[in-house]
Amino acid sequence: MDRNIVYPGAIPLDTDLLTINRNALIALGYLVQATLGSNTVVDGLACAPTSPASMTITVGPGSITTLTTIDPLAYGSLPADNTDPLVKMGVNTTATSFTLTAPTSSGDSIAYLIEAAFLESDTDPVVLPYYNAANPAQPYSGPSNSGTAQNTARIERVQLQVKSGAPATTGTQTTPPVDSGWVGLYVVTVAYGATSLTAANITTLPTAPFIPFKLPALTPGVSRMTAFGESGSWTVPSGISQVRARVWGAGGGGGGGGGGAGAGGSGGGYTEGYFPVTPGTTIAITIGVGGSSGLAGGTTSFGAFASASGGAPGGSGTSDGSGIASASGGAGSGGSFNMPGQFGQNGLVFPSGGLVGGTGGAAYTGAAAFGPAGSTSTNLPGLDGAFAGAGGSGGIADAAGGTGANGLVILEW
Repeated sequence: MDRNIVYPGAIPLDTDLLTINRNALIALGYLVQATLGSNTVVDGLACAPTSPASMTITVGPGSITTLTTIDPLAYGSLPADNTDPLVKMGVNTTATSFTLTAPTSSGDSIAYLIEAAFLESDTDPVVLPYYNAANPAQPYSGPSNSGTAQNTARIERVQLQVKSGAPATTGTQTTPPVDSGWVGLYVVTVAYGATSLTAANITTLPTAPFIPFKLPALTPGVSRMTAFGESGSWTVPSGISQVRARVWGAGGGGGGGGGGAGAGGSGGGYTEGYFPVTPGTTIAITIGVGGSSGLAGGTTSFGAFASASGGAPGGSGTSDGSGIASASGGAGSGGSFNMPGQFGQNGLVFPSGGLVGGTGGAAYTGAAAFGPAGSTSTNLPGLDGAFAGAGGSGGIADAAGGTGANGLVILEW
């Protein structure tokens, strides 16, 4: 951070103090940008009904952080700097209240949008005393003794406003669009005949850029995690622009004994990476199903961003006891780090008549399922894959091979 230098006996200047303030503003702005980024984010500003309930809602204290410029207007004697970018924070230390009205037609409802913007303004005008060189004991009142009041503070606040939608039949009312330069925070829905509002009337917009993380987890991408063992979908939380996805394909099924020793199924592929996402959007997640005896594992995918194919099945044994090798493991694609699944092992046949089912192939970071051991008179099924993406082991004699483990998706943000 830049610092001013002053000297004993030097005539003090107003810029000595103003430059200190500006330097501190710049330093804090870059610190905020290093931790929160340069996109607009908000914190606090909780919306709640009054107690006792009424037609008034309150938006609590909080902040908004956004990218603007150092000083759009002159700052005292310092000239304006409206070209150099700077992240600034507006802070409200008190709550703001809004009183809403119900629609006047029976059966109607109306949606009110609560939106916020960064506000910087000069305020607190005061008639200041000025030095009077002609009579130092009698200061001037205002510049040149004009009696003119001057602003004494440049404040940065959260500007809040309510935007009303059009009344419509309940269930068909729409939320008005967010104004340019503002961010939407909440929707408050009010039905005909309402005389008070509760928390059930207030909904947070999916796109509201609330900060989803706090100290000590300052870095998005490592503060929260969720796992999907079944197909489904994931809605991107507000304020999140990047997610780490780890994707495992399903394991292949072990080969059946076929009178001999089946080979192990191969492991599913693996991929991982950081992917850009948009708050409020929903991303489909498909989890590959582990292959049953002699069948390949399914493909797992995270939207269109990344996928990992399933492992191939293990080959079946034969009546003369020969073990059959399994085919290739699955493959990962789309991520910045991709690993193939491990090959399943051959079934083993010994001259003494002993049989060992082939070990299933492991997926990345997982463990293999070992094959059973016995003889042609011992029907032992293969073991199922344990960790995500692991192949099932081969069966012996007339038993089926083990089932491969299902795929998995782990998301971190």
